[in-house]
Amino acid sequence: MAASTPITSRTSDPPFEATKKLGFTQYLGYASGDAANNLAFSMSSLFLLLYYTDVADISAAAVGTMFLVVRFWDAMTDLVAGRLVDRAQTRWGKFRPFILFGALPLLLMSVAVFSIPTSLHGTGSALVWAYVTYALLGFLYSLVNIPYGSLAAAMTQVPGERAKLASWRVYGSNLTILMLAFVVAPQIKGSSDLQRSLTITTLVFVVVGAALYLYTFLTAREQVRRDVPRVSIRQSLATFKTNRPLIMLCLSSLLFLTGMIAASTVGAFYARDVLGNATLFIYMTLVQTAGTFVVAAFVPTIVRTLGKKNGYLILGVVAIVAGVGITLAPAGVPAVALIFFFLLGVGVGGVNTLMWALEADTVEYGEWKTGVRTEGTTYALFSFTRKMGQALGGAAAAYTIGLGGYLAGKGVVQTDSAKTAVKVAAGVLPAGFIVLALAVMFFYPLTERVFRNVVAEVATRRAQHVAAETS
Repeated sequence: MAASTPITSRTSDPPFEATKKLGFTQYLGYASGDAANNLAFSMSSLFLLLYYTDVADISAAAVGTMFLVVRFWDAMTDLVAGRLVDRAQTRWGKFRPFILFGALPLLLMSVAVFSIPTSLHGTGSALVWAYVTYALLGFLYSLVNIPYGSLAAAMTQVPGERAKLASWRVYGSNLTILMLAFVVAPQIKGSSDLQRSLTITTLVFVVVGAALYLYTFLTAREQVRRDVPRVSIRQSLATFKTNRPLIMLCLSSLLFLTGMIAASTVGAFYARDVLGNATLFIYMTLVQTAGTFVVAAFVPTIVRTLGKKNGYLILGVVAIVAGVGITLAPAGVPAVALIFFFLLGVGVGGVNTLMWALEADTVEYGEWKTGVRTEGTTYALFSFTRKMGQALGGAAAAYTIGLGGYLAGKGVVQTDSAKTAVKVAAGVLPAGFIVLALAVMFFYPLTERVFRNVVAEVATRRAQHVAAETS
């Protein structure tokens, strides 16, 4: 059902539809889900390029092409997962069964990705193994992550609680990233058999991740009422056609993620080849994570005082400054680079946190326009563009260092040109894409007041519908 009156015409701040207030258990449970997600996602985004080039002996250019192809496939699987979620309805709800039953296959596939047999290293068969296992990882990740991401919009409609869910999600993911830096980064320098140690590490993550996903399943429950339990494909398509805020958020996210993934893809290279010490990757990750934690704690306050859109723009500028600084930082003074990586954590972490809250808001806008809640399709479209950003970012980083003359293989000394290319991929390249992302977000129409009016109108319609059915 389409709206008939302009949502900007209302001036009051109407109450939200009543849902049970979220508590510490729900926030922690939601955070646990993204902590588990990143045992697969961040493990690949941080270390997969290095693993493929320096362990499996696949050229950087070949890996760049693979990232582009496979991550485009990942993006398409998100749309499939979104449709499956919107059609589902079980006694456990729409979303949690996917998390419960998809967890173990996803985590086991992460082991396979980092376990190319040593006999295949340096051959075409290694590249085939990489394509197949990475594509399967992406498909399984979609089946778990799309329901997980969709769950936030169904847990609450209160902006403050949604901002807290977004913050807790970032806490969970960044704790995993920090752990990966301390556990995996030392292996890059100190392990005599990096292949074996990575296989063992990912096997341990299977146990840890399964426990985290189970806790999410038990604690994070949907509350928001829906009038249409199972959504048709026609109703799903209507979400995309009529939801202008979602389209603009997706485009901005695509550009932002391209820059963000480019930076994370070459982080280990920056520490080892530019700063000259692979161990510094731990400190780079530590300060970047610290910046993200600091800003995430203030996201609810930012939303309350500035609004999500303005917060997005301001924090994006911080990320741009950080990117330029990372490129220009003197290699002989690592402390300068670490300062800019902290600022990158503040800027990128803050924007990424706000994105989750913004996406949840577009669900309500879609319901206001069509009369149907499509959390699965909405999040799938959002995730589709993020995956495209991951594809473009990973490929752009790989191509950049490849064009700079980076040489694959164990113990290779890189040229000055290759080191410069790593600095560009880590800093200037991300900054340029973030500039474009902010240009799109500048015109984003779903402000805090508009959102509150949307929710109020949807609640009024629902009450009228219930009254008509019972009269």
